Amino acid sequence: MTEPSPPPVFLERRSYRRRRIMDALRLLPVAGVLLWLLPLFWPTAADGPDAPAPLAMSDAVVYVFFVWVVLILAGAALWWALRASADPTEGIVRDDR
Repeated sequence: MTEPSPPPVFLERRSYRRRRIMDALRLLPVAGVLLWLLPLFWPTAADGPDAPAPLAMSDAVVYVFFVWVVLILAGAALWWALRASADPTEGIVRDDR
């Protein structure tokens, strides 16, 4: 006789979405660091005459602040989405005596 197969794993949509949003919030600093390291790979005058034209330091500063603002906005949007998906009754303890 064969054993019955276990029931399929079912994750509630709300908790699954909250976990993915929390994962995105955890990865946001990593993405920020990688984006901030990108100007280190931009061409410089020391790369030689065959290299592409070097970018100005002011371009790098504008890029860093642009990434900073985008990270703040992304963090705020993900936080808002996490708060919107929260269960309003979560954490409420009822004493039904």
